[in-house]
Amino acid sequence: MARDQIDMTPLQSRDELVAWLEAGVKPESEFRIGTEHEKTPFTLEGHQPVPYEGAKGIGALLEGMKLLLGWEPIMERGNIIGLYDVTGGGAISLEPGGQFELSGAPVETVHQTQSELMAHLAQVREIATPLGIGFLGLGMTPSWSRAQIPMMPKGRYKIMRNYMPKVGKYGLDMMFRTCTVQTNLDFSSEADMVKKLRVSLALQPIATALFANSPFTEGKPNGFLSFRSEIWRDTDNARSGMVPFAFEDGMGFERYVDYALDVPMYFVKRGEEYIDVSGSSFRDFFAGKNAAFPGERPTLSDWANHLSTIFPEVRLKRYLEMRGADGVPWGRLPALPAFWVGLLYDNDSLDAAWDIVRHWTAPERQALRDDVPRFGFKSRIKDRYLFEIAKECLILSHAGLRRRGRIDHLGRDESRFLEPLERIIEAGRSPAEEMLEKFNGPWKGSVEPAYQEYAF
Repeated sequence: MARDQIDMTPLQSRDELVAWLEAGVKPESEFRIGTEHEKTPFTLEGHQPVPYEGAKGIGALLEGMKLLLGWEPIMERGNIIGLYDVTGGGAISLEPGGQFELSGAPVETVHQTQSELMAHLAQVREIATPLGIGFLGLGMTPSWSRAQIPMMPKGRYKIMRNYMPKVGKYGLDMMFRTCTVQTNLDFSSEADMVKKLRVSLALQPIATALFANSPFTEGKPNGFLSFRSEIWRDTDNARSGMVPFAFEDGMGFERYVDYALDVPMYFVKRGEEYIDVSGSSFRDFFAGKNAAFPGERPTLSDWANHLSTIFPEVRLKRYLEMRGADGVPWGRLPALPAFWVGLLYDNDSLDAAWDIVRHWTAPERQALRDDVPRFGFKSRIKDRYLFEIAKECLILSHAGLRRRGRIDHLGRDESRFLEPLERIIEAGRSPAEEMLEKFNGPWKGSVEPAYQEYAF
C-alpha cells in the first residue's frame, strides 16, 4: 500500500476490530475492482538496479511523475516515497527494492482497469525513458543478486529487513527481488466474504500456474516455474499461507480478527517514526502489554497498518486481495482481474467454483499449493491435474463475464481480457515454460533478452 493509515482513534474493544473489517460490506451495485501491479525498474544501459538517489534515480522518477500527474506526494523524512490521487483514489508506491507499484483506483469494469493501466504506463515511460529507466514484467529479477539491489528509504523496510532472516529463508528475496499483480474485490455480506475467501484460497494455485513467470535466479534456471510463489513458502509462515481455518465452521470476521491478533507485528508508527516492535503480537499490544508502549492501547491506524503486514494467499481487509500471481508483462495484467471477477462477481460461476473445491481437504489444498511453484499445471489434487481444473475455471470465468455484460465502446464484454489465459491453456504450458524454452533456444543460455522481450 502507498500510504500508512492515519486514524489515531484509540481502540477500546475487540468489537471495534471486527467492525473495521465489517465496514467493507457493500451492495453488489457498489462492487468495484482494484488492481495493483509491481514492475522492476532497471537501467536501460547495462540492465542494472536503479538506486533511489541521484539525477536518474527512483526519487527523480517520482518527482517527475508528481509534476506530470499533479498527484499529492507521500513523503517520509524529506524523501518522496509515493504519490496519491486525492480525486480518483489511485496511488504509486515503492516496494523495498525499488519495485514500482501502481495501486489502481477502485473501478467498475475491467475495461476501466485496462484504460487506467495504459494511461499509467504511458505516463511512466514519458518520465522514465529520458532518465534511462525501463521496467521489467516478471515475477522475480532474473539476473541480480540480493546484494546488488538498493533499499528504498522507508522506515518500515529497515525493520522488515532486520526481522525477516529470523523467521524464514526467503524473506529478503521476497522484499527485494519479487513482483506481483493483485486483484482486490468486494463482498456483500459476511457469508459472501466467507464463500469468496474459500473459493479464491482453494483456487489461488490456478492463478499461480497461469501467471507463473519467475524461472530464473541470478541468470540461471532455478528449478521452479514460479520461484516467487516458492519464496512465500519460507518467508514468514506466521503471517502467510493458505489460512486453513477459513474452511472451518464459524468462519467470519471475528475469526479472522482472532487470527490477526496473534500475528507478530513489525512496527508501530508515531508521527514519521517507525518504532520496531517486531515479533510482539497485536493481542499483547491491545492488552497494553507492548514493551515499547507499556499501558498504551493501539489506534485504528495501528490495526489497519498491521492488517497490511499479513500476507496469506488471499488477504482480508475491507475487501479481498488475490495474492497468488507473479508480475507479468503489461498485455497480461488485465487478465488477472478479469479471471477473478468472472469467477467471484457472478453468482452462478461462484457456486460452480465452490462445487469444484468444496470437498478438498486442508492437507490436499496445502499439497497443491506446495507443488504448484515447481510443477505448475502438472500439479495434482485428488485424481485431477491442475491443468484440467484451470481449464474448467477459465470457462466459468468466461461465462461469468459474459453474464455481467459490461460492454466497452466497441460492444465487447470483459471476457476479451481472458484471451491471454486462453492461449496459455491452448498451449498447455505456463509463461515460465515458454521462457525456459527461449533460454535453452534462441536466448542461448542468457537471460539478457528478457530485458527487451518482457519490458513495459
